[in-house]
Amino acid sequence: MLAYIKGFFYFIEVLLLVIGVIPVSTNGVDYGGGEYSEPEINTPMYIVEDGETAFVIVTADNADSCIMTAVEELQTYAKKISGAELEHVYESEFTAGKKAIVIGETSLDITDTDCSEIGEDGFLIWSDGTYLLINGEDSRGTLYGVYTLLEEYFGVRWFTPTLERVPESEDLVVDAAIDRIVEPSFTVRRNACPGTNSSHYARNKINVTFWDEMENHGGAMTFVLWDVTLDTLVPDSLFAEHPEYFAMNPDGTRTTDHVCLSHPEVLPIAIANGRQAILDCPRETAKYIHIGQKDNSNYCHCETCEALYAKYGAISAPTIIFTNAFADALDDEFPDMTFTFYAYGETDRPPTDLSLRCNKNVVPVLCGIHRACRSHPITECGAIDGNETFDNLFVEQEPFVAEDHAVWTKLADRTFIYDYTINFLNSAQFFSNLETMQSTMAYMHDIGITGYVYNCGDGHSAAFNELRNYLLCKLQWDVNADVEYLMMDFMNEYYGEEAAPYIKEILDIQAAQTAATAHAFDFDWHYQAGFYPFYKVIELDNLWNKALSADITEEQLFNVEVANLSWEYFKANQFIGKYSFLNPGRLKANEELYDSFLAHNIHRVSSFGLIPTDKSQVDFMLRPFNWG
Repeated sequence: MLAYIKGFFYFIEVLLLVIGVIPVSTNGVDYGGGEYSEPEINTPMYIVEDGETAFVIVTADNADSCIMTAVEELQTYAKKISGAELEHVYESEFTAGKKAIVIGETSLDITDTDCSEIGEDGFLIWSDGTYLLINGEDSRGTLYGVYTLLEEYFGVRWFTPTLERVPESEDLVVDAAIDRIVEPSFTVRRNACPGTNSSHYARNKINVTFWDEMENHGGAMTFVLWDVTLDTLVPDSLFAEHPEYFAMNPDGTRTTDHVCLSHPEVLPIAIANGRQAILDCPRETAKYIHIGQKDNSNYCHCETCEALYAKYGAISAPTIIFTNAFADALDDEFPDMTFTFYAYGETDRPPTDLSLRCNKNVVPVLCGIHRACRSHPITECGAIDGNETFDNLFVEQEPFVAEDHAVWTKLADRTFIYDYTINFLNSAQFFSNLETMQSTMAYMHDIGITGYVYNCGDGHSAAFNELRNYLLCKLQWDVNADVEYLMMDFMNEYYGEEAAPYIKEILDIQAAQTAATAHAFDFDWHYQAGFYPFYKVIELDNLWNKALSADITEEQLFNVEVANLSWEYFKANQFIGKYSFLNPGRLKANEELYDSFLAHNIHRVSSFGLIPTDKSQVDFMLRPFNWG
């Protein structure tokens, strides 16, 4: 009863916030991370001075293709910045004592630091006035070290696959006494923005591609099978003769929606098909194979499965048992293989009986984060998306998602996150997760999560997705990165220095308003994205008009116009302003919004459907959410 009383008063508070009686301040919006600082230069070491250089690049005689990529990238950007040509020589051609940038492992006696002790993808940057050494745990780590040199010391940025910033300077200078070992927060990192390529992956230190081996960039984690795989391992075609291999419904009928993972004849079939898939896989780097259930919640209710649920306290139990057995059967023949499985939907909650552990070569991929609110800290808010009851919206929630993830890390030596990062139901609408992204990822790191395997930035023209993808890459590498600095750095280039402050103020207002009046979920309806009193709508309209009127390039203006469409989409769905039913020009306003979407290459406002390209098929009486 006390929870409902508290909930009632919270409901009244939200109502007052919505109508504007209680103002919402942006002073509390904190995007998180440490404070950015430029690398210190106490004693200058000029790699290039006045456009000239005395340095050469030195590598081992047998440098692999990844090290050569590092050399070429350093040469290319040094020349773009300063005009200087950095010559590359092999160590057998090099005279010790001359000034050199040494890339990768060589026989030169430069420092006694043991790089073999550096963590995966980590690297050493070291200098003494004569040598600048960049050496990683392996070649990929060395390449990442070169990118860090270019980015942190020389000011290069790779914001999107097509947008980079290269400063112009006749001097390239570092400190003469650098001694840094840099290691990533997560050993496994994946984020694929639209239009990405091998270079962009590597420049943003992404090491998971699923299918692209990226040999020239040090290789990447690729999979034999990924995502929904049980339909490959246990084909639906078996259902006709063996319905018992598949999930039992509560009424006793069988369905191919799921596989019955407790049936003794299912495992040998999956093992045989998994073995063949490994043998047939053309990728030498494919050292992962995945157990992925179908995207529904019709799990098996047979007597054996139900007994396992009861025994271990979770529907995920048969999945763990099945994956462990699958791994045991294939481990001797494929000792380098890692076996992953989804903890997703009904299986996202961990067993309560902690004696059921994952094998050392078995990794759960945790998908339950989509149930967490994104506008509030994951350690404080536990509301469940899709549930619009009074309890969910206004009664204090337990942070069960964060707690579940902490339990999973006790059940496995390694755990990966499958992080959803946009609003799938309304991808064209502002999604208020920018302000909690850092704190969420820092929490995951602190409890022992080892990988951020997947982010849903691929192929989506979602609101502010370019910014979001950039921040995700930076935080996957360093969860303590200064997010606000990174945001402004990106927006100054992407939107233009004159427009960026207005857009930052818009983001602050929307973050604060959403946190005060609503939750934000990955599957949010259009009316759940925060509520604004009329004067906030006017304030946001004015800020957008200032951003759209800023003195910026045509390309930057296009980017601002795309971002502005997220606000117009929100207003049109909420019948605000010119989209109001009281406005006789509402249909015309909707039509203009539709035209603007297509003119800006936005062909979906939801991830689940395309906007018709034939205008005659669109009913402009409806809200844009209903156009697709």
